[in-house]
Amino acid sequence: MLQEQTIDLNCERLSLVGKALSSDIRIRILRLLGKEPLNVNEIADRLGIPASSSAMHVKVLEESGLISTSLKPATRGSMKICSRQLDLLHISLDPPAEETQKSEVISMPIGSFVDYQVTPTCGIVSNAGHIDEEDEPRVFYNPKRSEAKLLWFGSGYVEYRFPNASLQNVHLKSMEVSAELCSETVDYNLDCPSDITLWVNGLDAGTWTCPSDFGGRRGKLNPDWWPNKNSQYGKLKTWRFTKNGTYLNGVKVSPCPLEDYALADHPYISVRIGIKEDAKHIGGVNIFGDSFGDYPQNIELKLFY
Repeated sequence: MLQEQTIDLNCERLSLVGKALSSDIRIRILRLLGKEPLNVNEIADRLGIPASSSAMHVKVLEESGLISTSLKPATRGSMKICSRQLDLLHISLDPPAEETQKSEVISMPIGSFVDYQVTPTCGIVSNAGHIDEEDEPRVFYNPKRSEAKLLWFGSGYVEYRFPNASLQNVHLKSMEVSAELCSETVDYNLDCPSDITLWVNGLDAGTWTCPSDFGGRRGKLNPDWWPNKNSQYGKLKTWRFTKNGTYLNGVKVSPCPLEDYALADHPYISVRIGIKEDAKHIGGVNIFGDSFGDYPQNIELKLFY
């Protein structure tokens, strides 16, 4: 089945896709990956370019969402396997309906969860240091959790509740939920897949298999006291809810349309992030706040009327 996607003219991904497609080498890489997944060195050999150049081009393509990568064990460490995500790409020159209508952004601090079930490894930190002890699930109800800028757990979930009063007298066109996330293990591990799921009002909104508990370089926002050996940054993942289904970073992950989530029918909008009990990869979760990791944001819920 052909994988296709439409990108709106004002979509933030458009500039990343444009950059990715501006290079003849990157277009040739996309054609190679249309036949089979390849690692970075195989791409370099087939195109006759240095491995360092191959890695640079792969990074640009990954950031655009045109390819995905995963780490596989190798003789020395691990190798990055690259796969093409799309076969067809459409660019719409007409602005989406939301552009001329009202929108609302609700920023939820990561420590403002109202319910949780977590297992070690687990912990919470603020900008200043650790909030209570590590690897003790009971501390997740410490009142100082409201100061959290990074939290992590080995399995389970945390639940947030967003206000929905503004939905009572308007017609909602679409919604987005975004957060910076990665896997979780002791210190960090570049080969640590984890199936991270988002639930909205109890409905499964799709799972992202994160390849890694990212480290090896410091997160752009991390305070100086945070050790280099620990998790450093995540990937910004965006779930989008429309009348046509639910999408994760532009790829459809659930047939459930916006109306199935009954966003205006409950006293609040429940957003839960965690790991299913029967997940294939139970590799934990790191959730980054607005001053840890690479992205200066909390968990964001955007409503488009």
